Amino acid sequence: MKIAYTSWTWIHSSDPEIAKMELEQSFRELKHIGYDYVENFAFISDFYKENPKELVEMTKKVGVDLVNLYGHFNFDIENSVAIGKSQIDFLAECGIPYFNCQNGGFGDGGPIERPSDYKMLDITCEIANQLGKYGKEKGVTLCFHPHFGTCVCSQSDIDYFAAHTNPEYVYFCFDTAHTTIGGMDPVALIHQYGKRIAYMHLKDVDTYALSKATPEEKMNTFRELGFGTVNFPAVKAALEEEGYDGVLCVELDGPTICNYHAATTSREYIRCALKL
Repeated sequence: MKIAYTSWTWIHSSDPEIAKMELEQSFRELKHIGYDYVENFAFISDFYKENPKELVEMTKKVGVDLVNLYGHFNFDIENSVAIGKSQIDFLAECGIPYFNCQNGGFGDGGPIERPSDYKMLDITCEIANQLGKYGKEKGVTLCFHPHFGTCVCSQSDIDYFAAHTNPEYVYFCFDTAHTTIGGMDPVALIHQYGKRIAYMHLKDVDTYALSKATPEEKMNTFRELGFGTVNFPAVKAALEEEGYDGVLCVELDGPTICNYHAATTSREYIRCALKL
């Protein structure tokens, strides 16, 4: 399996030139730590829209492979498909094989934990089906990411989404932490949907902190690998049993010290505990 890290947390500037320097610095640091594969948010395509090859040349210079960009959409089908297609076009031009995507959230000011909303799910499925088909035509695999605080989070949400999307076009990127705070066992989910998994996100969860957290605080319980209770050896074994040999991408929304330290800690855990 390939080990990657997503470095969107390095980028703070809205100025394209400064943001490009932050992006390159993130890739240099990750290469130094021992990550040969990297991921970022799809908004970086805005920095390179005049010259996509500039991004390709930068990754070659640093010595990393950019394997995925991560986009978000809303409940406006036409707008979301248009943005998604433009991002897929960018990925195809740059030779980036995977397009992670998620619904951006409920957007109505309501609770972030709620029962399955089938109207929202139907819209999300329609967007994913359209973008998945378009991606396949362009040589880009769409990987849908169930995410806490969105309409695809719980087991029932995922099951409905899986049943109403085309498995030829729409795959999954499961995240071990979002799965855990959504009340699921990542190992069981891997075995349930193994053949539709095209990409994986790894992060740990402090389940004691999770047990005390309000819904709004739950994503603050994410931790570097090995500093929570997710059973990553069992996750790896389940993926191997399902024939998965793709990317394991580490992500941490809020590093406890800094991005470099978090990425180093997780890479050391992967070497020692997972032998990868």
